[in-house]
Amino acid sequence: MTKYLISFPSDAIIFPEEDRQAVSDAAHAVVREAKDAGVWVFAGRIDESVPPVMVDGDGTVTDGTYPPTKHLEGGYTVLEVPSREAALEWAAKIAAACRCAQEVRAFQYDPSL
Repeated sequence: MTKYLISFPSDAIIFPEEDRQAVSDAAHAVVREAKDAGVWVFAGRIDESVPPVMVDGDGTVTDGTYPPTKHLEGGYTVLEVPSREAALEWAAKIAAACRCAQEVRAFQYDPSL
């Protein structure tokens, strides 16, 4: 089975304030469904109030990040499913619950890890 990252940037999730509870309830329902199906690995949000830092091999810490990831933010879900098609089905459920499209990426498998 392959692990898939299903994600969206913070600015993609747009809905009226009065829908906040409905969106939250729908998202929690998908989480429960994924857990019940045994495909749930992890989910969370990037804490955008904590600035990113870079850490070198010698332990030096500097403010910032790689330029292409300057705006890494949003919500992330990791599921372990038997196929890409299954990952896309789960992504559609998450997209419907969160009311925004989801990006899907496969983690590369390394049997030594």
